[in-house]
Amino acid sequence: MIGRLRGTLVFKRAPLLMVDVAGVGYEIEAPMSTFYALPEAGREVVIHTHMVVREDAHLLFGFATEAERSFFRELIKVNGVGAKMGLAILSGMSVDAFIQAIRKSDISSLIRLPGVGKKTAERLIVEMRDKMEDRVTDIATITSIPALEVEENNPVSDAVSALVALGYKPQEASRMVGKVKSDGLPSEEIIRQALKAMAS
Repeated sequence: MIGRLRGTLVFKRAPLLMVDVAGVGYEIEAPMSTFYALPEAGREVVIHTHMVVREDAHLLFGFATEAERSFFRELIKVNGVGAKMGLAILSGMSVDAFIQAIRKSDISSLIRLPGVGKKTAERLIVEMRDKMEDRVTDIATITSIPALEVEENNPVSDAVSALVALGYKPQEASRMVGKVKSDGLPSEEIIRQALKAMAS
């Protein structure tokens, strides 16, 4: 699986962009929310990716933030929601707005999205609420941490991601890292201090 690409942005023509990584050009489909965050062509980018393997194609979908990719992965688990609709949802509505629509069972907001009819909106509300009741706040929390990097990684974001990989819930990981005086510290030290504080 290709989970992340760092390279030079060759071009961006919604919904397609190309990233050159060591001479290999990766074509990636991305939602508009990612396009808004992209720099000009020729600049370095880091894109979080989700790969879909079909009989007739290998497709890469790219996202500006890890939270967006996580949200996309939850969306495409919903019956009747494919990758294209997932991109359309992320292009037409922010993650925060979608979460609010799910919480309020706001069908009218959802059916404004391209390709989403009343039945699909109802299914999204039921299935996403069940899947994300504990995670909607978590996703909203990490959405604010930029993961589309132009130069250096964000040590705070890296620390949160590492703690999530260790099994902590995203909201808990953000809270743990938030208690560390992280100015100027590398991600490894932030993680160490966060875990030390948790254990004490």
